[in-house]
Amino acid sequence: MPLLEFTTKGIYCEAGDFFIDPWQSVDKAIITHAHSDHAKPGMKHYLTHHLSREVLKLRLGKNISVQSVGYGEPVFFNGVKVSLHPAGHLPGSAQIRVEYKGEVWVNSGDYKVEDDGLSQVFEPVACHCFITETTFGLPIFDWAPQQQIFEEIKAWWKSNQENGITSIINAYSLGKAQRLLHNLGNESGDIYVHSSIYKTNEALKASHLKLPDCKEIPASFDFDSKAMPLIIAPGSFLNGPGSELVGPIRVANCSGWMAISRLKNQTKQKGFVLSDHADWKGLISAIKATGASQIITNHGYTKSFARYLNENGFSASEARVKVPGYAGLERVEDGQNK
Repeated sequence: MPLLEFTTKGIYCEAGDFFIDPWQSVDKAIITHAHSDHAKPGMKHYLTHHLSREVLKLRLGKNISVQSVGYGEPVFFNGVKVSLHPAGHLPGSAQIRVEYKGEVWVNSGDYKVEDDGLSQVFEPVACHCFITETTFGLPIFDWAPQQQIFEEIKAWWKSNQENGITSIINAYSLGKAQRLLHNLGNESGDIYVHSSIYKTNEALKASHLKLPDCKEIPASFDFDSKAMPLIIAPGSFLNGPGSELVGPIRVANCSGWMAISRLKNQTKQKGFVLSDHADWKGLISAIKATGASQIITNHGYTKSFARYLNENGFSASEARVKVPGYAGLERVEDGQNK
C-alpha cells in the first residue's frame, strides 16, 4: 500500500486517515492553499498554513473547523508525521510532507520556484516520492524574470495614462492580485481593486501579511479623470459592474497561458506572461532538488511530462485518478488566471 493513494475523494493517507486537497466531503482535510480547485467546502476539519486560515474562512465560511500551523511545524496523525513547507505559489501555499516508518512522500500542490517578493520562496523537500503538478509541463512555457514583466506592465499603464485611458488587469482575487499590488506599488498612480480582492487582502492582513494600500472600486465608478488609475479585478468584472465604466479602457491578462500565441492574440486584450506556477525548467529543477526516486505527475500535462521524465533518467507515472473538473487548457479559455 503506497503512503499516499489517489482515490475518488482525493489524495488519501490510510495510515494517518487524512486527505490532501479532497474534492468530496471527508473528516480530515489538509489544504495546500485556498484556491477553489484545492479547497472545497464540506470538510469536518481543515489543516492549513497560518496565512491560509482567514482566507479559508472567508471563502468557505467563518464557522468552519480549521487548524493552522507554520512551515516545518510537525503534526501527527496516528503516528504519521505531517509538515507544511513553502510552495511559493502564493502567500501561505504549502507542499505537504508525509513521513511514516522512514518513508517520505511530498505532495507539491501548486508551486513556482521564482521568488515573487511576497510569498515565502519554494523550498525543495527531500523525499522518496514527489507528487508534482505539471500545469505548464511543456518546453514552450519558459518564463522571463518577473521584474521584466512588471516593467512591461508599468510601461503599458503609463502609456494608457498619457492617452487618457483607464487600465484594467484581469487577475484572480487570491495570489495574482496580491503579487501585482506588491510589485507594482503606488508610485505610478492610484490602484483600485474589486471587492473580492479587497476582502481577500483584509483576510491576509489579519494573518499578518503586509500589503500595499489600495482602494476598493467605488460603486459609482467616480474616478478622477486625470489620474487614469489601474483597476485589478477578476475576469468577470467587465461582464458585470465594470460594464458601466465610462470612457476608454484597455484590458490586460496576466497568465502563463499568454505564452501561447493563439490565446495571447485571440482578443484585443493585452497579454502579459506572468504565472504563479513553475515553468518547464522550474518543474525539472524542483524535481531534481527533491532527490526523489519516484515521481507522480498530477494536474496539467501529466502524460507528456511523465514520458519526458522516464526518457531522462527518472521513474515517473501519471496520477491514477484525475481531479474532477480539471480540463487543462480549457480552464484558461474560460478566464482562469494561472
